[in-house]
Formats: sequence, C-alpha cells, structure tokens
Amino acid sequence: MKIAVVTDSTAYLPQQLIDENNITVVPIPVVLDGQTYNEGVDVTSTEFYEKLRHSENFPSTAQPSIGEMVALYERLGDQGYDTVISIHLASTISGFVNNLKNAAQLVKNTHVIPYDSQITVILMGEMVLAAAKMAQKGKTVEEILARLDALRATTNEYFIVNDLQNLVRGGRLSNASAFLGSMLRIKPILTFDDDSHKIVAFEKIRSLKKAYARVEELFAQTVQQTDYPIHAYVIHANDEPAAIEWRDQLAAKYPQVKFDISYFGPVVGAHLGEKAIAIGWIKDEII
Repeated sequence: MKIAVVTDSTAYLPQQLIDENNITVVPIPVVLDGQTYNEGVDVTSTEFYEKLRHSENFPSTAQPSIGEMVALYERLGDQGYDTVISIHLASTISGFVNNLKNAAQLVKNTHVIPYDSQITVILMGEMVLAAAKMAQKGKTVEEILARLDALRATTNEYFIVNDLQNLVRGGRLSNASAFLGSMLRIKPILTFDDDSHKIVAFEKIRSLKKAYARVEELFAQTVQQTDYPIHAYVIHANDEPAAIEWRDQLAAKYPQVKFDISYFGPVVGAHLGEKAIAIGWIKDEII
C-alpha cells in the first residue's frame, strides 16, 4: 500500500520537513483589499502583515476549489498512491475539510480520506508530520488514523489577541456576545473548546501582562496533570522577539518540556490580527 499525506498551508511546517517527508501542501487563499493571495506562494507572512497594516478593509479567507482538489488527488493516484490521507484545519473554523468529502467521491483512481484535525497551525502540522513519517515506514491506514486520533486528543492552546473584531465579523468566535461590550478594553484569552472544538473566548483579562500570567498558570496546570511528555510551541503573529522572550522564560521554568517557536501565517493571522500570541502543545512522540 502506498499512502500520500496532504495538508493545507495553515499547518505552517518548515519547508525542509515538508520536502523530507513527502508532504503535499495545498495553499489556502487569503483576500486583502480585493486581491487574492495564496498563502505561502504569493505572499510571505511578513509581507502580509505589512499589507494588513495599510489595508482599507478587513481581510478574509477562501477555500481551494473542489476541482483543484480533485485534480490534485487524481495526480497522486496517477503517481501510484492508492490512498490519500488529507489532514486539514478544524471544520469549526472552515468548511474546507467537509467540502473535501464531496471531492473525495469524485476521485476514481485513489481512495481519499479527509481528516479533521480539529485544530490548525503547527499543532496540526505535528499531526501531519506524524502521519507522513508513519506512511514512509509502511504503516497501514488504520494505524495512521488511530495515531492521528490519539495525537488530536492531546492538543491544547491558549491565544492572546489584541482585537476580536475580525474573529467576530467572520463568525469564528462562538461566544462573542459575552465580550462585545468590552472588547476594546480587554486582552481576551481564547481557546478551542474541548467539546465543540470551536474557538471560544475563555476569559476576559484587563492587561497584556495579566493575560500572559494567566496563560502561564493554565499551562502550569497542564504540565502538572499530564503523565506524558509534551511538545510546546509559542506561536506569534509577526512578533518573533516577543515569542522568543516568552519561550525562553517558559523553558527556564519547565526544563522537562520541549519548546519551539512557530507562527500564525496570513490565513490564521487574518482572523487573529497582528501581534497575537499563543502557547500550544501536543504529545511529544518519536515516530
């Protein structure tokens, strides 16, 4: 059995890992002032945030077409892949993975399995990487999907954002009404709800310093309660110095945790806004 692994550009995996593990990445379009950019192809993260600072309108995102995806899957089938595991950003923030279920039915020369990561960014990227490594080692579809399910259950994250407006406008914040009256005066902490897998506003915090402290407190609880090693990321929206500083502080406090830095690219940054920052983590496994 020959298995291909496909994901979308919001996995934010380094190109070297994509190449080494034969991962196919589909760019997600982002629209800014009427111009459409394919993430990671037509615009870099730095370029996007620069454009965003001078934009006249809120950015929005789109989806690759069903036709494009069918053509991609069929190309993989022509290359000898009899199964494609296609891992994508949470269905609660994009309809893409659900639409791929329709695309899968149109593909005749390979079996396509759309998989909802229930997350996005590098945490999804870690899941993609695990699937690709297992595929290269000849693991079965059932083994890979079981591993994905197990890893997915270990993901968690807390976001600190400066502005809720675009999340609210895009309908991606499920409990927005509780925050609208004070959104300009707070630094809300957001997370993916464990049950609904939707982005929710977790707590209202009055200052950035207090928001950092509260997220660290929540992370400390996780470290204390988790009986397996975790791989944690500080994830930033065009603010690498802040991410490095926070990463270094956390690494000093928790030497038993593996820490890295990742980023919110244009598609996710379009909704979170520049300078958003987060801690995310997933079970640290050697595949």
